[in-house]
Amino acid sequence: MLEQIVSNAKPKMEKGVERFREEINKLRTGRANPAMVEGLTVEYYGAKTPLKQVASINVPEPRLIVVQPWDKDSLVNIEKAINEAQLGFNPVNDGQVIRLAIPPLNEERRTELVKTLGKYAEESKVAVRKAREEAWDEIQEMVKDGKLAEDDKFRGKDMLQKSVDEYNGKIEEIRGKKEKEMMEI
Repeated sequence: MLEQIVSNAKPKMEKGVERFREEINKLRTGRANPAMVEGLTVEYYGAKTPLKQVASINVPEPRLIVVQPWDKDSLVNIEKAINEAQLGFNPVNDGQVIRLAIPPLNEERRTELVKTLGKYAEESKVAVRKAREEAWDEIQEMVKDGKLAEDDKFRGKDMLQKSVDEYNGKIEEIRGKKEKEMMEI
């Protein structure tokens, strides 16, 4: 029963790690990444639609993103959405595709991005701790109702803490890799 409670908390912890991965993919480094633009919404036949649903997004070079819409009539709307997002890119529309050159980052901007990365990491750790607290409350409730022994309560606490340490380690590993990537010139 105790193992079941701990294993039920793990998907919530994993979700916190996945959310962290998604958030940091949106952070701009010196390299091009399709995740920087694929979530932008574009006016497409009267509906707001994610860019990745109306165009293919490629990275042919480390500092270039190429957006090729399936419908050439949507080029202007895609260009407009990129400009409105204020990503720091200057879209170049050649009538077929939109090219986004990724400018190199200066030192000040790199430091700012590392701080943002730290904020995202902390938010993910909070999500992991929240999952632990929910599981811990469930264990304490079961002890209170007499369904678990007092010794099991502390064993469960140790199992939960091991899971938290494992997921926090994953978050820190991802954070370290991304920080290294950001600080590269």
